[in-house]
Amino acid sequence: MPQTFNRAADYADAAREMADAGRPTLARLLAEEAADRTPDPNEAARILAEFPGHSLRQES
Repeated sequence: MPQTFNRAADYADAAREMADAGRPTLARLLAEEAADRTPDPNEAARILAEFPGHSLRQES
């Protein structure tokens, strides 16, 4: 069954799966998206702390 991404938790779960699969870059990007979709700033910071590193986004 395909995974849907409707909630911040969906992105955080996918980030953990990618980290476990040895794909840290994709894990960080998914974690950043999860943090963006999280209304609580403390929870967003906790999510990003779980996947350390600098932002990998290229925004214009």
